[in-house]
Amino acid sequence: MEVKPELVEGKVDWKGRTALKYKHGGMRASLLILGTFGFENLATLALAVNLVTYFIVILHFDVAEAANHLTNFMGTSYILSILMAILADTFIGRFKTAVIAGCLEFLGLVLLTIQAHSHKLKPEPCNIFDPKAHCEKLTGGHKALLFIGLYLLAIGSGGLKAGLPSHGADQFDEKDPKEATQMSSFFNSLLLAVCVGGAVSLTLLVWIQDNKGWDWGFGVSTVAIFLGVFIFVCGMPIYRFQTIKGTNALIEIIQVYVAAVRNRNLSLPEDPADLYEINKDKEAALDGEFLPHTDSFRFLDRAAIVQSKPSMELQDTNDPRRLCRVTQVENAKTLLGMLPIFGCTIIMTLCLAQLQTVSIQQAQTMDRSVITSSFKIPPASLPILPVVFLIIIIPVYDRLAVPFLRRLTGIPTGITHLQRIGVGLVLSAISMSAAAILEVKRKAVARDNGLLDANPQFQALPISIFWLSFQYFIFGIADMFTYVGLLEFFYSEAPKALKSFSTCFLWSSMALGYFCSTVLVKIVNSATKGITRSGGWLVGNNINRNHLNLFYWLLAILSLINFLVYLFASRRYKYRVESPSLEYSKDDDEKSRA
Repeated sequence: MEVKPELVEGKVDWKGRTALKYKHGGMRASLLILGTFGFENLATLALAVNLVTYFIVILHFDVAEAANHLTNFMGTSYILSILMAILADTFIGRFKTAVIAGCLEFLGLVLLTIQAHSHKLKPEPCNIFDPKAHCEKLTGGHKALLFIGLYLLAIGSGGLKAGLPSHGADQFDEKDPKEATQMSSFFNSLLLAVCVGGAVSLTLLVWIQDNKGWDWGFGVSTVAIFLGVFIFVCGMPIYRFQTIKGTNALIEIIQVYVAAVRNRNLSLPEDPADLYEINKDKEAALDGEFLPHTDSFRFLDRAAIVQSKPSMELQDTNDPRRLCRVTQVENAKTLLGMLPIFGCTIIMTLCLAQLQTVSIQQAQTMDRSVITSSFKIPPASLPILPVVFLIIIIPVYDRLAVPFLRRLTGIPTGITHLQRIGVGLVLSAISMSAAAILEVKRKAVARDNGLLDANPQFQALPISIFWLSFQYFIFGIADMFTYVGLLEFFYSEAPKALKSFSTCFLWSSMALGYFCSTVLVKIVNSATKGITRSGGWLVGNNINRNHLNLFYWLLAILSLINFLVYLFASRRYKYRVESPSLEYSKDDDEKSRA
């Protein structure tokens, strides 16, 4: 008897035909997507940690100004992932979004490479650390070229962050137990791909930027993103493509809030069964589209009130701004319930922004010798330490720690997602405290050796750069707990209709953290302008005369307060009934081992 090839429901191939399970998708296709994500991180991570040096040394921005430009760029990149996700799910699809985004990122890097190479498009070389020097700043059309290149890069990076993870998940069928397990491995491998690409970026690419020139550095990033897009496009014949629905789950949730406001004067029915829902027997009612009513956030139930009982079936439901399904309302409730958790992770990215900006400037002033005085580690390569540590610890945590904790707690992830996020938030506060203590030590060395006004390019402080590794190590572990925990939390707790947006919640949290960093720096400098000789804690180019230690203590205090707020919010949060963490049993453990 002839065996028909198994079709994949809801997925098509590149020619629009229904995808075949053993021909399209799977781990083979996902490896190409992982490779693309790794190349994208290779191209951009070095910029995230070293671009502030380019702004200061080459383009002659002040330290605070350079830090703000970088955090604005990073924040824009992350926040744009939401818009790109809407574009992907509603209009052109995830594959096309990722390809277009990759091309925009390539174009942005080409412009930055041209500017870094041409002497006519940037200021004349000048010692920015000499207080008597009057260095020319980047202005006019040259400054416009910089920001056009930067924000093309931001748009492209945001699009790839939105498109690649969800397109990778599309290669697996959640209803197939084997492919569901492979999907979980894909998300774990996604972080590993980021770390591997980041390790190359933080070593080879940073060394090229610092020793061969920024034109070479941007050029290598350009080649890397070109290779990433090329690899991605090569997989087109074997990919599974999600069909475009024409509607967007996020827009449907916004409609719930609009309808609830417009119906605010209506009385809630005593029986939730009187709320509007489509007939489950209808052809349009697919499996998994129905959620049971809950008593949380009852005010949103007004969006599903049918104003007259006899018209329940006949009422015009074409206006979603007045009448929504119960399932839509429950999705909106879930999203609203996750917002406090989402908000409590913003402060952590604010702290991360400092490790990518002012901590790099700390490293510039310190002894960067490794083994011999002739070999010096680039300051921006310092984050390679926690990245390498993560490459080692992620498999260990996944293969050893999680099974051990699973046996103790009965939870498939070892500890709950909220517990994992909380651990990271505590470590973030500890990292900022360590940074403050080490900054006091660094300034004491500068003061005791009469080097407060030394030029860091020619005279390093007699203190090793590896002292900074403490704050990076601690924050690296915090990364593994909070950011990965947050990604898992949003993915598992988000309604089925919002799965493709789950990664965007993480990027949005990071974006707001970068933007808050910009605002906080300005507020701190304004508030301390009249009480410090330098005109503010972070004003000027001489970091030895600044008060960075006080700024780190401020961040540590804010992180501690944020953690206390998080404890309150996480205790009040109730996991979804469908959450795997609440449905786990010993049988599941046996199946996972098998």
